[in-house]
Amino acid sequence: MKHIALAAFALALTAAPGSLAIAQDYPAPVPLAQGAQAPIDAIHKADGRLRIAYMPPATEFNYYIAIGEGIKSVAANKNVDVFMLAPQSGADINGQMGMIQDVLTQNVDAIIFGTHDEGAAAPLLKQAVDKGVAVVMINSDIPNFPTPIHGVVGYAQRKGTHKIADWAIAKFAGAPVKVGVIEGQPGYHSTERVGGFLDGIKGAPNFEVVASIDGKWNVEGGNTAAMDLLQAHPEVNLIFAANDYMAIGASYAAKALDRKDLIILGNDGDTSGLEEIAAGTVTATVNTVPFLMGQAAMHATLDALDHKFPGGWVEIPTEIVDGTNVVSVLQKPEKLYPKPSKSY
Repeated sequence: MKHIALAAFALALTAAPGSLAIAQDYPAPVPLAQGAQAPIDAIHKADGRLRIAYMPPATEFNYYIAIGEGIKSVAANKNVDVFMLAPQSGADINGQMGMIQDVLTQNVDAIIFGTHDEGAAAPLLKQAVDKGVAVVMINSDIPNFPTPIHGVVGYAQRKGTHKIADWAIAKFAGAPVKVGVIEGQPGYHSTERVGGFLDGIKGAPNFEVVASIDGKWNVEGGNTAAMDLLQAHPEVNLIFAANDYMAIGASYAAKALDRKDLIILGNDGDTSGLEEIAAGTVTATVNTVPFLMGQAAMHATLDALDHKFPGGWVEIPTEIVDGTNVVSVLQKPEKLYPKPSKSY
């Protein structure tokens, strides 16, 4: 059943424009770790029109806006009001915690959330679960959130970045590759994404990691990190960045230093990152289809409110996008947010 559902959802990655309805058939969930699953039958669904809070870590990342657009696209056809509440900066943990506290005082039926600090968010989300609010995490594959929640919707982060490591090994077999890594802020997401890439290149004797530095998840941080890294280690000829924003920042550093030889790999599938690949300034990324992820998260949340979602983790398939297939992805703007800056 799981394999059939995964295959069906994967079709949404390549299906013809206009066939996005298949996204509602989200893959069959995988159980969370023991003790991490909140009881679905304890969710309380209010009568009348539903209110759902979408609470990503920050508004500075278009990635989370794309997830939100996927959520809203489903809500538009249901009896649902969705509102987004998030701090501007992904580093503003206190700001996000204050917003979760505020939402707890409102009459919401569900919270779809992402966070850069699981430990800080857990006590507040426990309060939501205890009140009968459906709580679903997005853009993650964490099997044991610090407090039981109802579901997780995201992609296998280690598997995704391992996949782009395999891509790199196949592209540069035998040639010496000096690797610089740009991490995100310390936390689960950075550990998993960097760990997957490092696991992937571990068996390749021609790959050597010479430096790893925090890029703070954003373009400015990625630019600063890459400048420092490339100036200290000019032998680096490949940079892996844990998200597309830092990869774009690295591309700015490469341009400033006239490093036309530099291979830059990212992760996410942001529209801006995809367009940089089309322009040749970023080499490849792991496309995690955030718009489709948002649709799947919304369908799972609505099913949880109806006690039809079994709980667990819903895995969103990923694909590697490089210069050979990026145009075909950009030619499906209905699956992207923001829309590409031009027609492809």
